[in-house]
Amino acid sequence: MATITQTQDVANADGQTIKLAVAYDDNVHSQVCTSKYAAYLPVYDTTTKYPPTELFDFDDRGGYADPAKPNLLQMENGSLKVTRLTPRVGTEISGLQLSQLSDAQKDELALLIAERGVVVFRDQDFKGIGPEKQKEFGQYFGRLHVHPVGAHVKDHIELHSIYVGKDNLYRLGRSNSKLTTTGYHSDVSYEHQPPGITLLTLVQVPETGGDTGWTSQTAAYDRLSEPLKVFLEGLRAEHSGFPQAERAAKDGHHVRRDPVKSYHPIVRVHPVTKQKALFVNPGFTKRIVGLKDEESDAILKLLFKHISQSQDIQARVKWDDRTVALWDNRVTAHTAISDYDVADDGEDFRQGFRITTLAEVPFESEWE
Repeated sequence: MATITQTQDVANADGQTIKLAVAYDDNVHSQVCTSKYAAYLPVYDTTTKYPPTELFDFDDRGGYADPAKPNLLQMENGSLKVTRLTPRVGTEISGLQLSQLSDAQKDELALLIAERGVVVFRDQDFKGIGPEKQKEFGQYFGRLHVHPVGAHVKDHIELHSIYVGKDNLYRLGRSNSKLTTTGYHSDVSYEHQPPGITLLTLVQVPETGGDTGWTSQTAAYDRLSEPLKVFLEGLRAEHSGFPQAERAAKDGHHVRRDPVKSYHPIVRVHPVTKQKALFVNPGFTKRIVGLKDEESDAILKLLFKHISQSQDIQARVKWDDRTVALWDNRVTAHTAISDYDVADDGEDFRQGFRITTLAEVPFESEWE
C-alpha cells in the first residue's frame, strides 16, 4: 500500500540537501481544521543513513526517587487525582502538567512508571509546547531513539510520527491479512540497548476507537508456575529487527539503520524495582536460544498467548487529544487497537507522536 504522496528536496539541520518523502496529502488537510498540528504529520528522510546504535552508560532516574513520591503525588495539591486503571497495571493522573514537572517529580514519575507499567496523564498541554521542549522532556529519562524505518516529524527525526488518515492507511493496511489488528510488542526490543520509557501523545483522535492496550510483564511472570520460572531463568531469546526492515524495504520505505539481532534474557530484572518480568513479545521475539525448534515454538506460543490473552493483567486506555501515556518497555507489552475506519466520511484522523528513550543493556544479553 503506497504511503508517499510526494518527494521534496529540503535542507537538514546541518544544511545538507536531503530527499524528504511526504506521507500525507496537503489537499486533505486543507479541507479540515488540522493545520495547527500539520507539522507533526509523517515524513521520511530517504537520504540519511545512521550507524548502529552506540552503547552508552545509562543511569535510571527512578533510582533517585523517594519511594513515597511526595513531590509527584503531594496531597496538598487539591486538584490532583490519582486512580489505578486496574489492580495490576496502569495509573491515571489528572491535575498535574507534565510540561511543568520538576526534576524531583520526574524522578518519582520514572519510578511510578516502573512500578505500574504505564502512567496516563489527562488534560495535558504537552502537544502544544513544541518539538524541542518535547524532546528535552524525553531526554531527561534517557537517550532518544531514532526509529530505523518509521515515519517521523519533519526536522525532528527522534519524534516517531503516528498517523492514520484518509490519505495514509498504511498502518491499517498491514493488518488486512489478519483476523485481528492487535499486535503486542515491546518497542524495538531487538536493539542491543533496548528502550526504557516511551511517551505517546495524540493530537487528533477518532470519535471512538483507537485505544491502546498494555499487559504487565511482571504480573505475567508472577503467574507462571515455579518449575516454569526456574526453567526460563537463564535462557535467552532472539529479538530480531530484520523482518521489520525487510517489510519496510518491500513497501518502499527507507531503512535508515541496518537491522540487528539481540539475545536478551527471557526473565529480566528491573534495575530499580528489582522485580522480575518476562522479556519476550510476539512482535520481535523469534526463538529461544539453545532449544530445539519445536521446543522453542511451543514455549513461545504459550508465553505469547499468556501475554496477549490474560485480560486480568491488562489495561486499556481510551484516548483524547489532551492525553499523554508513558510506559516502561522493560515491564510491559502494548498494542494499538485499530478498530476505527478513517476512510469513512463519518470518521476523523488518528495522529500523534512517540518519543522513545533507551535504557540499560539487559543483564546477560549477547549479540553477534
